[in-house]
Amino acid sequence: MAKSPPSKPLVADDRPLRTRPRKPRDPSQPRLPLDPMPARIEPCLALLKPRPPIGPDWIYEIKWDGYRIAVHLNNGNVRILTRGGHDWTHRFPAIEADAKRLGVGSAILDGEAVVLDEQGRPNFGQLQQSLGGRGGKLNSGASIMFAFDLLYFDGHDIRSLELTARRYFLRSLLKDAQGSIRLSEDIEGDGREIFAAACAHGLEGVIAKYKDSPYRSGRLGEWVKVKCVQSDSFMIVGYEHSLSARAGIGSLLLAARKGNDWIYVGSVGTGFNERNAEYLRKTLDRIKRKTPPVEYGGRRKNLVWVQPTLIAEIEYRAWTHDGKLRHASYKGLREVQDNAGVYEIVPGP
Repeated sequence: MAKSPPSKPLVADDRPLRTRPRKPRDPSQPRLPLDPMPARIEPCLALLKPRPPIGPDWIYEIKWDGYRIAVHLNNGNVRILTRGGHDWTHRFPAIEADAKRLGVGSAILDGEAVVLDEQGRPNFGQLQQSLGGRGGKLNSGASIMFAFDLLYFDGHDIRSLELTARRYFLRSLLKDAQGSIRLSEDIEGDGREIFAAACAHGLEGVIAKYKDSPYRSGRLGEWVKVKCVQSDSFMIVGYEHSLSARAGIGSLLLAARKGNDWIYVGSVGTGFNERNAEYLRKTLDRIKRKTPPVEYGGRRKNLVWVQPTLIAEIEYRAWTHDGKLRHASYKGLREVQDNAGVYEIVPGP
């Protein structure tokens, strides 16, 4: 359980935190003890590791498979921003409505927007479908937010507090919440056992967080992610045309980034259904090019090369010795405004 901060607790009983909306700080009263509300905060990112850190200084959470979002609530006005800072408030109406019902004057919540499948597990493909696919215009009423951090609360910037204190306030704010904004529960215990249990339940992995860390933007190692199955973003650079495959796409050709170049990392031929295959074919055929954007030494024929503009989320098991994806499966296209980073190959020593 997260311990309360050393100062006087804001919660006197078991009821959720409730405050009155605060008016914006008057510039003529600069000493008023309120912190300006940030327009946007660069997110804290998790560092990928092969094994979870262990010890009493770490807590663990489920790694949610969706879109990273920040919910800004200020005197009844709500903004929902993506990781890249784009305003998607209109795309998550249920989350927006529940944010207005939190009963706090001002807050910034950090979390993940997901759609749960029949087994209660996050499903990235269903999330994409609910939004209408890449570039879609649909509003995802099925999406819910799992909040895992609180950065600003009731006129105070609390990023400098340790994680356990921020989680204490977040837990009180979201007490018993079962709507479209829910608490991402933290778990204490042996990180190896927690990770094994997450994998056994078909989840993507876990996030380990250092208990005493402040909230710092960037990928600094105070948050660590460990994946049961690898899932990363790759650039689509072409496709293999097939008369027998859905929409004529036998497989997608993928690339990773290495410095300023694109490096071919193999293909993916599973994970498509009739609907997304048709969309892919129409979209890819609009960005055809005559020459390959990557160095390709394969012998396959009927290849169609495209401009490197579409980013696909790919699930895979491992890498081959020659740098190709093993057992890859297509999960969906990333949104341009999602600011997903294409997998980067780090040069060797």
